[in-house]
Amino acid sequence: MKRLSKNMEKKKDINKFVNKVFCEDSLKKLKEIPDNSVDLIFADPPYNLQLKNELWRPNQTKVDAVNDEWDKYESFEAYDKFCEKWLKECQRILKETGTIWVIGTYHNIFRIGKIMQDLGFWILNDITWVKTNPMPNFRGVRFTNATETLIWAKKNEQAKGYTFNYQLMKKFNNGKQMRSDWYIPICNGKERIKDKEGKKVHSTQKPEKLLKYVILSSSKEGDIILDPFAGTGTTGAVAKKYGRKWILIEMDKNYCKVIEDRLNSIQDRQEWLAEHQKTI
Repeated sequence: MKRLSKNMEKKKDINKFVNKVFCEDSLKKLKEIPDNSVDLIFADPPYNLQLKNELWRPNQTKVDAVNDEWDKYESFEAYDKFCEKWLKECQRILKETGTIWVIGTYHNIFRIGKIMQDLGFWILNDITWVKTNPMPNFRGVRFTNATETLIWAKKNEQAKGYTFNYQLMKKFNNGKQMRSDWYIPICNGKERIKDKEGKKVHSTQKPEKLLKYVILSSSKEGDIILDPFAGTGTTGAVAKKYGRKWILIEMDKNYCKVIEDRLNSIQDRQEWLAEHQKTI
């Protein structure tokens, strides 16, 4: 009876977080989430791009690059310590049957991969997101950066029973086994969220198709999905459309407002499914 009460209290605790947006520092909020309570984590952390100079196109127009304060760290050591802290919390929060996805560029993904392995995460796949419409290298001094890497991992080597919807992913790939290279355009057009002046709200907004593959491949309806760096809320939007629960953490108040508006604009699930059933 005592054990039952403890389990009921644990379930009650996680319910306080479900389907909510928390406009707070992720490290602080993650500490409040119960152990072994989340089915899937998608993390799109700061990339620590280390940009030194402004970027200009050949026609002398300035490139709207990632130069936000949230992406700046005083050293690699400081960035590594930050990543170790949030990854430890994610590992604690993740269920034994859960998995985590982390996305990054060449600037940070190798550092994060090492930290994950040092912490005991067990890597299942590395996925290459091939951008079909990448931003060109305007200075012509190196190859165009046309990819990002996603690490998919379980909590530890011993963890069993994680979700992988193999047959569903084959349907998305014309009946063939889904490969680890995903050809998806960067977020643009109507999907790109812009402010009143027509400027993009977030410099690294991810396309919904990318999150669709992540969420539908590695979770079930009703599962709880956590995004500790929610940005404009793409994870929550896709989770809501496909019948998953979500926990979104984002420290920027402007982004939080965008997330709330975005989630509120999504149709009732049954209406949305009826309209989009051919794409599922």
